[in-house]
Amino acid sequence: MLKHYRAELALGFGALCFAFNGVIAKLVLQGGLSPWRLTEIRCTGGFIAMLIYLLLKNPRALQCTKRELPMLISFGLFGVAAVQALYFISIERLHVSIALILEFTSPIWIALWLRFVKKRTVSPLMWWGLSVGFVGLILLAQVWKGLTLNGIGVIAAILDAFAMSCYFLLGESLGKKFSSEALMVWGLGVAAFSFALFLPWWKFPFSYLGTSIDLHGRFAGHHLPAWSLVIWVVVMGTLVPYFFVLTGLRGLTASTSSVIGMLEPIFAGIFAWWWLAESFNQVQLVGAVVILVGIYLADRSRANA
Repeated sequence: MLKHYRAELALGFGALCFAFNGVIAKLVLQGGLSPWRLTEIRCTGGFIAMLIYLLLKNPRALQCTKRELPMLISFGLFGVAAVQALYFISIERLHVSIALILEFTSPIWIALWLRFVKKRTVSPLMWWGLSVGFVGLILLAQVWKGLTLNGIGVIAAILDAFAMSCYFLLGESLGKKFSSEALMVWGLGVAAFSFALFLPWWKFPFSYLGTSIDLHGRFAGHHLPAWSLVIWVVVMGTLVPYFFVLTGLRGLTASTSSVIGMLEPIFAGIFAWWWLAESFNQVQLVGAVVILVGIYLADRSRANA
């Protein structure tokens, strides 16, 4: 039981870091760096740092069989690179709330995959948790305020939900053989290599790293060098949350882990309120509470099982 609590805590902390990183990444993007380049430097920086660490600590952890290699490559392509790239495509063409709702349908797709493809029994309480949590997301994002839908954006957001499902499912499966650090090296490495093919590093706008970025909101008028914010995105927005999420996956199922991931929009709203003076209204507060109820029901289904 203690192992499960630790896994839940790890997933919650991972969601917290991802949410706070959204504020920092927004500052970086507003400073002039493209979403594609930010994703590229995020994956590449994280890959290099974790690779050096693991080579010094335990290089044998990276060894894999020919049978495992396709899964590791798929984890990097779909679970890391595609999740980030498709998210950026969707928010460029859709209201962020709509993109968020479509992306966080991943727990539903995971449950459907387990029930009808893998023929596993999914607890009725899990279905209730998914349904309640999804309703909470709708209230939190207030989707009725962003009803202009773009076809490409909708397709990208739905594909992003599928990619996120792959991340949790492949992460759960690979986590039985590989450590969290090894999975991060493989996932970030494959993603970094994929981006480098389409966005060569010799064309990277390195001059951007020397610019000064306004912190906006609560800290408007204060500036930090762009390179310091990029380092934050790489370390605290990539290495740390990925490590905790993958660690949590080792102690819980993909379906339960993905539901706990619904905490991220709540944390993101809290940070946006604190830093950027973006506040929750009453409907959004109700949505946050409903999400927590959905997470509790999904977690209880795991406990009962």
